[in-house]
Amino acid sequence: MAKQLHILTIAFLLTAFITRAQDSIGVNAMPHLSLDLDTTRLSLYEPHHGMDFTFLKNTTNPEAKPYKFLDDQTWTGIPVFLAGMIAKSEKTAFRQDYNNPDTKIRLIKYDFHTEIDNYTQFSGIALTAGLKMAGVEGRSSWPRLFASSLASYAVMATFVNSIKYTASEMRPDGSTRNSWPSGHTATAFVGATILHKEYGLTRSPWYSIAGYSVATATGVMRVLNNRHWVSDVLSSAGIGILSTELAYGFCDMLFKDKGLLMNNLANYTDLYENPSFFSISMGIGIGNKNLTLPAFDYGIPEGLDIGLNLYKEPIELKFRSSTAVGVEGAWFFCPYVGIGGRLRVKSTPINGWSKFSDIEGKAKQEMDLEPIYKNAVRYFGLYIESDHVTEFAGDAGVYFSLPFSSRLALGSKLLMGRSVMDNIDIDGVFTADRIVRDAQGNLVITDYLVYCNWDYIDVSASNSMKFGTGLSLTYAHKNSFSWRVFCDYDYSKKTYTATYSPFIFIEDFSHELRERMIQRGWDPVQTFTSSTLKHLHQWVFGGALCVSF
Repeated sequence: MAKQLHILTIAFLLTAFITRAQDSIGVNAMPHLSLDLDTTRLSLYEPHHGMDFTFLKNTTNPEAKPYKFLDDQTWTGIPVFLAGMIAKSEKTAFRQDYNNPDTKIRLIKYDFHTEIDNYTQFSGIALTAGLKMAGVEGRSSWPRLFASSLASYAVMATFVNSIKYTASEMRPDGSTRNSWPSGHTATAFVGATILHKEYGLTRSPWYSIAGYSVATATGVMRVLNNRHWVSDVLSSAGIGILSTELAYGFCDMLFKDKGLLMNNLANYTDLYENPSFFSISMGIGIGNKNLTLPAFDYGIPEGLDIGLNLYKEPIELKFRSSTAVGVEGAWFFCPYVGIGGRLRVKSTPINGWSKFSDIEGKAKQEMDLEPIYKNAVRYFGLYIESDHVTEFAGDAGVYFSLPFSSRLALGSKLLMGRSVMDNIDIDGVFTADRIVRDAQGNLVITDYLVYCNWDYIDVSASNSMKFGTGLSLTYAHKNSFSWRVFCDYDYSKKTYTATYSPFIFIEDFSHELRERMIQRGWDPVQTFTSSTLKHLHQWVFGGALCVSF
């Protein structure tokens, strides 16, 4: 890593030296001359047309206003980084089976894997270079862009690797201790911020929207790939933004007005003129505290003693505060009304599994049978694969804005969407020597090892429509960045269903045992269900970083 930083530093200094040398000896060699009647001075700047592959040519627009370090810094990366540190305390809300390091930990229970994030992390810088080569002028000339970009990635790499190998945070998949922060996400946000500065601020905010959207998607994929916590990608987004701003500020002091081609668009943070936005948000959710499911109806004939212990009480589960992260955007066709949408992932830890966990210590005692069955059982245990509800929600609707001034606005919305929830799941593991009857009709233990892993109990929620509203207060900061605090309310109606399968293992363990139960009038190898309808009233309080346009 040190060698790479040395190479980047040498390249950066070499680029700056070439740029200064070009200015001193006149590499531009007799460019088009025009008389500026307003300033009574010669303008040496001629806009480039067509494909631009003159990478060492340093062009300066004398009409471009030099940037000042403090004037151009937004410092938005700092609170985003701190939000990631705050989220570190909530990371278990997005982790499964955090009490069992020997099992696979996943954010969601279906298998998700993609390598697209290995490429999307470079999308911002690739688009910037592509626009530049296509002849679309941005903020900087080629040499100044080279220097600013190299410095941005060097600062980011220094931050990321210094923290990674000091904090030694374990990845959620348990592979290595270099999880926090995420290098992919930081790289993506460096590229997005370069695109934002070069083209989003000078030509169109849609470049910024595109860059930050793909960078956010990169961070989300790192989480879904089970490679990073939510806190990792939040902190990394802050590092990427801050590193680019610091690097650009340093290059602005070094180059001054040399190599500047365009200024920022005027009135970019005016909420009267630009109420449209794209935001990345994080919040804490509160709402329904308890979930009660009726006791299971096992259908055991009256007076029958099956000799097996069953869970016969109602299921009482308690919701803890949830962690919510999301992206949101709206386009306003006037200063007051617009249309948009929101994507949000919310994870709510659930307490109340202790009664089920107690069964593990009584596994062998559950079978009130002959000693031969107890002697054959090697292991009977339960482990939690998912002890939280993860909700994936998409909404769309009407957005409202009431600007108090050019920098302060009150917002609201009316949304309708779809809510999809992941399951709560406790798995059972059973290992034993199979029991059969020999030719004489006696039960004997064989050398055949039975292994069974199944869903011991599963609690799922139906997909449903949801309706939402909320209030927000937006402050326009600088360079199209805005800060927002919000309170969102969502309503949905869901059917929760618990599925209980305590004795699935008996089918493989001993056909004779199952047949004995059936002869008594009850089959143990079956699934029992319990359902209830619940009205969900949920609130999310949080903050967001917005790109206004």
